[in-house]
Amino acid sequence: MSEKLQPPVEGIDDPDYAVNLRRATLASTAGSALEYYDFALYGLASALIFSKVFFTSLDASTALIASFATFGVGFVARPLGGLFFGTIGDRLGRKWVLVVTVLLMGGSSTLVGALPTYDQIGVWAPILLVFLRLCQGFGAGAEQAGATVLMAEYSPVRRRGFYSALPFIGIQGGTLLAAMVFVYLGGLPNDVLLGWAWRIPFLASFVLILIALFIRMRLQESPTFVALEKHDQISEHPMKEIFGHSFGTVLRGIGLRMAENGGSYLFNTLAVAYATGTVGVAKSIGPVAVAVGSLIGMVTVPWAGHISDRVGRVPVYRFGSVVLLVLAFPSWYLISLGQPWLVIVLIAVMIGFGVNTMLGAQCALLPELFGSRHRYLGVAIAREFSAVLAGGLAGILGAILIKIYDGSWVPLGIYTFGLAAITFATTFVTPETLRRDLTAVPDAVDEVQAAGALTR
Repeated sequence: MSEKLQPPVEGIDDPDYAVNLRRATLASTAGSALEYYDFALYGLASALIFSKVFFTSLDASTALIASFATFGVGFVARPLGGLFFGTIGDRLGRKWVLVVTVLLMGGSSTLVGALPTYDQIGVWAPILLVFLRLCQGFGAGAEQAGATVLMAEYSPVRRRGFYSALPFIGIQGGTLLAAMVFVYLGGLPNDVLLGWAWRIPFLASFVLILIALFIRMRLQESPTFVALEKHDQISEHPMKEIFGHSFGTVLRGIGLRMAENGGSYLFNTLAVAYATGTVGVAKSIGPVAVAVGSLIGMVTVPWAGHISDRVGRVPVYRFGSVVLLVLAFPSWYLISLGQPWLVIVLIAVMIGFGVNTMLGAQCALLPELFGSRHRYLGVAIAREFSAVLAGGLAGILGAILIKIYDGSWVPLGIYTFGLAAITFATTFVTPETLRRDLTAVPDAVDEVQAAGALTR
């Protein structure tokens, strides 16, 4: 079996290729927007709404922990979804997996808006909430991996970082939309907000589902997967390949994601809950801060992808981890002071420049780390297992730390510093993947080791 295949396309000057590249970008952007609208919406609702709607029998701090626990439950389902859909994506193709995941993910979010409250049906209300959150997480477990792989495999080699990052503007757009919704909701009277108004943004997910579904149904299969089919190199057992030959690459991917994913949920959700519930700033301030961070991310994500095409993926990724590392303690201290403008600036900086710089480089880096036969599954496992360890625990562990240490900012700073340190260290054992041939069968680290050197 040959180790490499001829690339199916040469560049964006081919009219058919250019059309499909645009479709792939739109398809990935729409899915990213829906996923992060859903998750930002759920995260903000966990911080500000659900404890008062689904856990009214508990005291305030315990209800917040329970609310964030339902948020974390979604991350438990994500690895299972990643394993299931990732295997299908490597065996049957990228396109149809992305169609199914957007339906499952968006449909679950829409139904959250129709749930009865605890006062209406008692304990069944949080049980149904957890069930829908599990379904949402199961679908999301392969959504971002699929979008990441699809765009990396479609993108022209010399501009892969930039093009791979473009759809992830959808992440910022979805987060921004959810944040702006909560800025508006935050100004409503509590009886209106907790009575019916909180349901509207969840029910509105249905519109995004229709848009994403329409775009994805017109999408053609990834060029790399088409080449694998043509040369009869589709893996029949991608799971066996991943855990038999690519476990080290998976661990690298998980390490890289600890600061990016963990930092994202720390500052998109926990910092909002901390600033509002513990420090006492107005409930509209946190969503404004998240919105500003998302606006910054619309620039920094493609910028980081573009710069990574010039200097390499690893240096750009390392820079983003350093931002979180250096500001871990100052950020939480300054948020604890309760000055609204400081809360906005610090949350926006940590999201916009720290998290999103890593995300911009990651869009090309993660797919480039894996070989072509098990890329979808490899990216899905790396993304989703790290999502459990970092993002899934961020809300509930942070809420527990806030309760145990009576609202002290110090444990939150230590937590953030630890996640950033793991990612910073991982960048020194990650091979540089700039302009790697994505039709190559081996993982990037295997190629580098075969050449006798590991680029740092």
